[in-house]
Amino acid sequence: MIFKRNKRIRATRVETLEEIEELAASGRPVLIDFWQTDCQSCRTMDGIVDELANEYRDTAHVTKVDVRQVPGAVQKFAIRSTPTFVLLATSPRAKKKAKAEAGPAKITQRWRASGLVKKDAMSQLLESNGAERYVVS
Repeated sequence: MIFKRNKRIRATRVETLEEIEELAASGRPVLIDFWQTDCQSCRTMDGIVDELANEYRDTAHVTKVDVRQVPGAVQKFAIRSTPTFVLLATSPRAKKKAKAEAGPAKITQRWRASGLVKKDAMSQLLESNGAERYVVS
């Protein structure tokens, strides 16, 4: 009997603001972790963010943005401290309206938090915006 190990998925490292726009255009929720290398709280949250990426692999985009490496990220998202988490998604009301009008739904910032955030809170947030946990079968 051969056992196949599931490959562990990690958060996607984003290197340009255009990548964020492309991910948001997919229609899936996008959880962005704005971090920097010399931030202890960022290192603490690193494992949690990777766990979320693994758990919501095909139904949400979980990304990391190094604020020192991505030009314009600090200004566009008004980052004042790290880690800062932002969720981009389409509201359920906007999805219904877009479906009725047969047009694209507008992506908006649905949530924002700075500092240490509990994994359960981020999981609930992702699920309330349409993400589903990956089930190993």
